[in-house]
Amino acid sequence: MTESAAIKTTGLTKVYGEGETAVRALRNVDLEIPYGEFVVILGPSGSGKTALLNQIGALEEPTSGSIIAAGVELAGLDEAGRTNHRLNSVGFVFQFYNLVPTLTAEENVALIAELTDGDTEQRAARVLAEVGLGGRGSHFPGQLSGGEQQRVSIARGLVKNPPLLLCDEPTGALDTDMGTQILQLLKDATADSHRTVLTVTHNTVIAKMAERVIELRDGEIVGERVNPSPADPSDLTW
Repeated sequence: MTESAAIKTTGLTKVYGEGETAVRALRNVDLEIPYGEFVVILGPSGSGKTALLNQIGALEEPTSGSIIAAGVELAGLDEAGRTNHRLNSVGFVFQFYNLVPTLTAEENVALIAELTDGDTEQRAARVLAEVGLGGRGSHFPGQLSGGEQQRVSIARGLVKNPPLLLCDEPTGALDTDMGTQILQLLKDATADSHRTVLTVTHNTVIAKMAERVIELRDGEIVGERVNPSPADPSDLTW
């Protein structure tokens, strides 16, 4: 692997189930993504996007092949090793926020910050301010709009300062204006040149703002392109 590679897979295959009912979600995927890019994995439902994200985030084990993410060889890790990878190297942002409803915004972020060293409350407050929620930390998820809840989710993903931020359809539950703001936040997260933001989506419009677009179909990479002039999120026509 080159030093600039945040993610590298070789022959990555993921099969769910066995026999006649087996589903081959990923088929010999070879992929290399450098640090510091905003990358979109583009494909329709069932193309293998989420399966690939789950492999990179060590949420699942590959059936075969190798995968290196943030300098860690994931294939063959035991559960403790996968947990350690998620703890130290990966932040997650999901479509439906996954916030704890009985905790405030700041407490939701602090819950993740507690997993790593440092002043938990100060870090939670700082990252909430960075995503534009400096005055909303005491609010519960039910008191926040969908866009605000997704901002909390992004803050939670960034509070560990991970080299990889993995996002699964992060604007899928939002309207156009909120979606644009969320995309800008995610794009800004690559300002740290050592962080790669990987977003899976079926939306071809979002792909226009990516520095790299990887297209998946039926578990295989069918196209990859580097965009020398990514669109600004505010210029996208949804």
